[in-house]
Amino acid sequence: VLAQENTQIRDLQQENRELWVSLEEHQDALELIMSKYRKQMLQLLEGRKGEDAEPVLKVHQANSVEIESQIDRICEMGEVMRKAVQVDDDQFFKVQEKLAQLELENKELRELLSISKESFEVEREDLPD
Repeated sequence: VLAQENTQIRDLQQENRELWVSLEEHQDALELIMSKYRKQMLQLLEGRKGEDAEPVLKVHQANSVEIESQIDRICEMGEVMRKAVQVDDDQFFKVQEKLAQLELENKELRELLSISKESFEVEREDLPD
């Protein structure tokens, strides 16, 4: 049972690492998109200096707020994932510690059983037939 739990924990840890990498890639992609978007909006505003830039600026601000909100949500999800990884790591170490404790206890019990068997056999040999 413990070996199966260890395997599951390792699988979850690997999946968490993969998800974390994916999250970082998405954050990088969003940052790149925002950078290009800002650059294009700046070029557009500079090209329309003579025209009324107010409507374009409002659209830009609305889009910027929405994208920043999404980036914040992604960062929050990343923090939740980071905490989940920490909890999984803590749980894994607890299982490892319990497994080591049980293995030691098992070894000691086997030694006691072996001593008890030997004692029983010695007493048996000492008894007259």
